[in-house]
Amino acid sequence: QVELMESGGGLVQPGGSLRLSCVASGSIFSINDMNWYRQAQGKERELVARITSGHSTDYAESVKGRFTISRDNARNTVYLQMNSLNTEDTAVYYCNVDLVFVRRGKNYDMDYWGKGTLVTVSS
Repeated sequence: QVELMESGGGLVQPGGSLRLSCVASGSIFSINDMNWYRQAQGKERELVARITSGHSTDYAESVKGRFTISRDNARNTVYLQMNSLNTEDTAVYYCNVDLVFVRRGKNYDMDYWGKGTLVTVSS
């Protein structure tokens, strides 16, 4: 059994900052890509940032220069530092992880999603 637990969402004023965290727990053998997605009300879910196992990163154009994704492999944790937030960043943010877990001596590669954490940017 593998679980993802996100934290760090909340209400922030425009121009402010938040840091999201996502911890993967369970019988994890290894973790590949770790991603943050977001979904604003009435819109489709979109990829915000990706970090590979080798720490290569990729960002949506709308967040480049403002958001930073990082990971701590020892803690199975991915972070999203969000600066200079604006109202268009308001959304539910989801952690997504591609990992290999162990069950009864066998390895399985699967994609997991967290339940999401709400970020609201408002004055």
